[in-house]
Amino acid sequence: MDQAASNRRFGSSCVKLYLCSNPADSVVERRALRDVVFPKLREHCRRELGVDFRVIDPHESIHPSHWPDENTRKELIKDCRETSAGPFLLALIGHEYGRASLPAQVEVSHFHMLLQQIQQAGLSTRPLERVYHRDENTIPLSFCLRPSRLPQEENHRQDLVTVFETAVSMCVHKKLLTEGEGLGLNRSVLDGDLRFALVNCPRDDVVRRCLVYVRKVTNLKVEQEARGMDSFQFNTQSEEEGTFPISNRVKASPRENDLLSDLIDNFLRGLIDSYQLEAYITTVECDPRHGYTAARRRVYAELLCHRVYSDLVRLTDNIAEDGESGFCDFSDALAREQVEQEELRAVLSRFYVITRPEMEEVRAYVQQSDYQRPLLLTGGPCAGKTVLLAHCAQRMKFWLQDADPAVITFFADLPHFPTPERLLSSLCYQIFRSYGRSSSSQGTCFGCYRGATEPRDDDSDVTQLNLRAVFRAIKKPDISLHEVAECLSSLLSMLPCSQKPLVLILDGVHQMGHNFAAQIIESLPSPLPPGVKMILGVSDKQTRLARVIKLHYPECSAPGFVSDGGKKDLGCLHVALGSADRKQCLKVLMSLLSNSGRRVTSGQLPLVTRALTSCSLPLYVRLLHAHTSLWSSDSEVSESQLPAGVHSSIAVWLDHLEHKYSSSVVARAVSYLTLSRVGLTESELADLLSKAHSDQVAQVDAERLLLDLKSFLTTTTIIGCQVLLWMSRHFGLVVEKTYLDTCEARRKIHSELADYFLSRWNTCLEKSSLNEGGARAREYVDEQPSLREAVHAREAVELMHHIRESNNWELRWEVLTSWRFHRVLVKAGLLKHLVAMLRQEEGSRDHFRECALLASTLASSSCFLQSSPLELPTLMEASLLPYVGLFPALAAYVGEIRCERRTRGCGLAVALPPAPDTVALLRHLKCESGPKRLTAAAAATQCGTIAKVVCDGSAWMWNGSSFAAVRLSASSEQGELKFAGVKSSRRFMLFSTLCNKLFLWDATAPEILTEVKASRTLNMLAGFVTSERRLCAWWKQDSLVGLFDASDTTVKDLRCPSCVTCAVFCSDGARVFCGQEEGTVSIFDVVQCNLLRSCSNSSHRAIVSIILCEDKQEMACVESSGDVKLWNVPSETPTLVKESFAGSKFNNMLNIDYSDEFDSLLVCHGNQVAVWDTCEWEKCDRFLAPRGQAFVQAIFSKGGHHFLAFLEARPLVLVWRVNTGQCVLSLEVHTLPHTLLKTTSDIVCVTDNGCLLAWDSKMVFLAGETPKMECGVKNVAVDQTGRCFYTSDGTRTVWSWSLETGLPHAHFLHGHPVKKIRLSRDDVTLVTLSAEDIYIWHPETGQNILRIGGGGATDVLITPNCHFGVSICELGLSKVWRMAHGGVVCGIHLHLSSAQVSAESTFLIGLHGGNLLAASLWSGTISKSFRRVESSEDVVAFGTLSQHADFVVVVVASGAIYTWKMSDETVCRHFQLPPTFYCQPENFRVTSDGSFALLSIDNEAINLLDVSQVRLCSLKADGSVMKACLDETGRYVAYISQRRSRCGACSQHTRAILTVVQLSDGEKVGRVFLRKDPLTLLMHGQQSAFVGFQDGSVGVYCISGPLTGEEDALGCSKKSGSKLKGCCCSAGPLRWFPCVRIR
Repeated sequence: MDQAASNRRFGSSCVKLYLCSNPADSVVERRALRDVVFPKLREHCRRELGVDFRVIDPHESIHPSHWPDENTRKELIKDCRETSAGPFLLALIGHEYGRASLPAQVEVSHFHMLLQQIQQAGLSTRPLERVYHRDENTIPLSFCLRPSRLPQEENHRQDLVTVFETAVSMCVHKKLLTEGEGLGLNRSVLDGDLRFALVNCPRDDVVRRCLVYVRKVTNLKVEQEARGMDSFQFNTQSEEEGTFPISNRVKASPRENDLLSDLIDNFLRGLIDSYQLEAYITTVECDPRHGYTAARRRVYAELLCHRVYSDLVRLTDNIAEDGESGFCDFSDALAREQVEQEELRAVLSRFYVITRPEMEEVRAYVQQSDYQRPLLLTGGPCAGKTVLLAHCAQRMKFWLQDADPAVITFFADLPHFPTPERLLSSLCYQIFRSYGRSSSSQGTCFGCYRGATEPRDDDSDVTQLNLRAVFRAIKKPDISLHEVAECLSSLLSMLPCSQKPLVLILDGVHQMGHNFAAQIIESLPSPLPPGVKMILGVSDKQTRLARVIKLHYPECSAPGFVSDGGKKDLGCLHVALGSADRKQCLKVLMSLLSNSGRRVTSGQLPLVTRALTSCSLPLYVRLLHAHTSLWSSDSEVSESQLPAGVHSSIAVWLDHLEHKYSSSVVARAVSYLTLSRVGLTESELADLLSKAHSDQVAQVDAERLLLDLKSFLTTTTIIGCQVLLWMSRHFGLVVEKTYLDTCEARRKIHSELADYFLSRWNTCLEKSSLNEGGARAREYVDEQPSLREAVHAREAVELMHHIRESNNWELRWEVLTSWRFHRVLVKAGLLKHLVAMLRQEEGSRDHFRECALLASTLASSSCFLQSSPLELPTLMEASLLPYVGLFPALAAYVGEIRCERRTRGCGLAVALPPAPDTVALLRHLKCESGPKRLTAAAAATQCGTIAKVVCDGSAWMWNGSSFAAVRLSASSEQGELKFAGVKSSRRFMLFSTLCNKLFLWDATAPEILTEVKASRTLNMLAGFVTSERRLCAWWKQDSLVGLFDASDTTVKDLRCPSCVTCAVFCSDGARVFCGQEEGTVSIFDVVQCNLLRSCSNSSHRAIVSIILCEDKQEMACVESSGDVKLWNVPSETPTLVKESFAGSKFNNMLNIDYSDEFDSLLVCHGNQVAVWDTCEWEKCDRFLAPRGQAFVQAIFSKGGHHFLAFLEARPLVLVWRVNTGQCVLSLEVHTLPHTLLKTTSDIVCVTDNGCLLAWDSKMVFLAGETPKMECGVKNVAVDQTGRCFYTSDGTRTVWSWSLETGLPHAHFLHGHPVKKIRLSRDDVTLVTLSAEDIYIWHPETGQNILRIGGGGATDVLITPNCHFGVSICELGLSKVWRMAHGGVVCGIHLHLSSAQVSAESTFLIGLHGGNLLAASLWSGTISKSFRRVESSEDVVAFGTLSQHADFVVVVVASGAIYTWKMSDETVCRHFQLPPTFYCQPENFRVTSDGSFALLSIDNEAINLLDVSQVRLCSLKADGSVMKACLDETGRYVAYISQRRSRCGACSQHTRAILTVVQLSDGEKVGRVFLRKDPLTLLMHGQQSAFVGFQDGSVGVYCISGPLTGEEDALGCSKKSGSKLKGCCCSAGPLRWFPCVRIR
């Protein structure tokens, strides 16, 4: 087998097994295998290996006339050997040799010889001559067997076999034929197939890919003679065994027995001895009385099934492992795509059989180094551009022998690059990978890299830093075209050199559609950097693209290849590929026919010559070969029967297939191939044909059709699977025109494909879930995804494509938001593809916000997920859980994650997510490629339409539901106009242009621009207001106000005393109020266009806004200083009612935001934001800008509970809570904001560089209202049920939280900052230490029972029996007091550090001067003391054991570990810690039963002591350990670690990680990447880990399994979400105040 075939086999996604047998002697065995073994093997291969399993039984049909002929069987065997991913041959040899059949082809000389011998025997030759015909088109010249069309003809031919065998024997006997030639004509089907499969087969294939089972029956001859049987047959005729008629089974001749013995004893024995062929010989003894009964045969069949299953599983698993070892990383989509492109390049280059002179011109281009322009290869359809470029790519190493060129290709044949960004990202990655393979001796900066790994961080070279930035940029799923173009330009300028030039070959970019080709060309660097050659293959009909290339590369206009003397000046920059030479085409055609054993006769040759003269395209030559190979000498061929072109030839070829099989089968097969997204595997196509066709196409018939189709299909690898694709896209065009000419026909095929892949998807998920609950349940390592994940990913891509095309909206949503669907794609490296699919749904009618949220969450974590795909469940759970109440459809997504985790039996679930510190973007519309575009103006309508005007004069519109902006255009007699600004009011927008024209846009009307007609030249538009369809506009530095109607845009002018700064309509639109620079308000009658009245303030400051309160007949005027003047505006003269002053020293108001919904006014200055109550017109609050910074703009959120603002030179949008004044959120925008806008459902930010960012208003509100403490959480106490917990942050307030709601339900207020909190074991009493006062609370009622003052306490403890409390004082007397009334029991004079109360509540144990002492809680005296073994050894740490109340674990300074029995004060030394293990007193913890002890934290390791097995353990962590904690029972250890910060690393890779490890075996239960900085860690029981964060929020994480915590947490999230959704900003937890009385 050649290397290409070997690569195809190892890349195959199917185990294809040829079943070789005697059809008459293996009915029972083949049926048993088909019913029992093969389905189990198919399931095993799919579940464990991700490959299909298919068995080709040529005798599957009960009609011998349907069996394939000898040539077809050989093709099937060859195909199985070359493409099977595992074993390819299963042979069943029984006790019958089998009858030979008439050979399909006999040479003319041999046939005449046989006829002569028949005549000499006195028999008629006519029957044989009727079934054979002389064919002059065969090589060698032969007689060919005519195809049988009726079963009766097949029976008649069986009678001729005896005559044929007799003639052959006579020829051999007379030495007219050699013995080998005679056997070749008389072999049985079994013998012929077995020898073809094993002779000349590579040794490794014989040993590892073939199985032979031989069944010998003893005493068969004796039994036959005793019974007088003419032939062996069953003694019972059951339905199972009566498939083949007895009349077809004649007595086995001695010659047949000899042939069978020769096959077994000689042929197979020779292979067993020399090649170690795996063969099993079973001897079955025939019952002398009853013969070889059906029962005995069934017993053998059962044993055979067991043996075959175990052997095939073993061989399949072993060979699949060997094959996967050579595969690329399935999780890296870009690396996989490069391998696929290289494989396709090799496949296409094999089609280069016609020498083209244009290849020398390409060679001349790449060999000349002084040209910095691309080469343009053009040609018509099917001219062979792709094949020529593939062949040139393969020849580059030979052409540039003095250098080591990096050759990177892109062929549009692979359906992988739907966008220019994806294509250019792939090119960048391939450049990385190509230069990463160079050796270090070449001195390149990539000398140390293995593959396309990220450049190292320990090198600070500028080039290395740039490469790191480029590498991380191309991995982003939302990279813009401009960004990726800059990355490509950087790589091309840094990496290629004369020693290692780069050759880029891009073919077929014009086939990508959507003007993608022009965008790609414009993104390429011009001119090309030194050391870079680029070859572009495009159709000669792409005149527009040619113009784009000419404009982008002005010097690329040379007409073609010039003479040698002109090469240096002009170069070969354009090559036109014409038709191939006719003589060469004819030569290739003859070669193809000869290789297939055919030729054309002298009479047919002129027809072929004339056909090639009319069309000499390479593809036409191959199609002509398919036609001419069907000709025979008795065929009537005329010139009119030859198709004239490629499309006609394809249509004729399809007609031939329809006649050979059936029109419906062929139509479906080619339709499936044409409409598939990334191609179909052979197994999928065969399954589809058998399931979709009513006649149930047999497997062997599907294989025969596949063999015919493969003539014009290429087999290539896509997403880890070998799939079938058309050799040329023109096959798809003809198929669409012939079979898929209506939308209904296409939708029907898409629906069938969707149903098929959905069934496979559901099956693989069910079995995968069951499997993952077994041996792999404890697995939690970042293993490389296997071929199984890649197969599932490709099926997922196909499934989603066909669901979308079949318009099944419900199923589309269900699959697209399936957690398992996301997991498969992310693990296969298709994160970018998944994000793109989700964003395509954002314009759909339902659930577009859910899709947008999923896409945004995945995109924002892309860098992290690409390196750690297994972290997807916890990441998505933590990100989505806060918003499940807003988007109930996502509850199923989170529930699916938790169900999967419970099925595995392990994992770490998010029970309560910490308060979000940011909100995911729902939209991120980036500006187009090209130079950086700066935003000039932006505006939004009430219905959600956003408009922006860019500094280059272009205007863009976004309707709020799509993920793309539309460019507006307006023209006049002078040409296309450039926009200067935009303003909005309600549903209208006004666009101003640089030529002072004004255009109106109505968002509810047809989307057209209407010019506003004015009788004068207009200044720059300053603003406008609307009332119904009436508009009032004013201009900068202009005292005229223009009135016009939306239906009649003729402007009527109203004149004011000074320049107009604002205006407002009254509610009925009859009057308009105009504010002016000098502080005057003019009131006009709109109908009469006359001035009614006016008023002015004494300060004469400009009025920036007018607010009408018509029910009170009041008018509020907001001045530029922020002051407010309230006027009474009755029908007569307005009177000043009230003046309210802002108190700002600066007259620099930036913007205002008024809402009549909640009667609030926001006034933004550079130094502060003021909020006014518009009912009383009093200033409620003001918010100062951070020191040294200034506000730019501020707006209210929806509902008015928050306001959003951004600061100068800060790429952030900050969110403040109005009622508390806290800055609660930070919305990242990455670039400087330009404008904040509001729509009915979104908050929109337009950035300076033209990007448009949108957040959901409800998500902002919910995130902003999520409670968190004022400072970082320092103490956490949890009740015994785990459903209620308490936190303190060092302020005066202790919060009581309910895990059921996820909200704090009470605040306990203190007089001073709280230092400690303690909760009694019965959960009845909460004790807090504030300053020197001790507070005793009743948590259920919130009552402060006692307040104990004084004493200078630094800590407080509660005894296990909950009756007493102990206040620890460093300087004074430590007191023991009763919990019920605070009465002091006793005092302890010595200060005991690290004090603990004994489990029996009798002693206070602590350290004093290196001694471990126990003070009585009744008398306060030191009652017991740990007796040191060495007087110089100090006690450094100790721990009480609640389950062994009399014992204390003690660690001394030398590292010795003791147990101290307090009852009799005995000491027992257990072991000595080695020097490498030491005890850290601040981290020392012991479990309640003493089984484990946490000794220390050593940078990236946790040192543990396993007391039960007397061993030390060092647990390796994922970074530097920050916190560690044991659970009380000793089952788990939880720790928080943080990875080392690398230069330029994204924040996601430096997040803190919470990890839980099972102590019994050291296996990781799960881990969660924390989004913020942790401060506190507490393990509660066996289920939960509580983490307090520095921002005041709390996160609760539960260990997954058969627990109730997950369901409760999900229910809590829903409750909290629904509650917050409609809550008032003033609502909150109950506030409990301390009592005044102090004991």
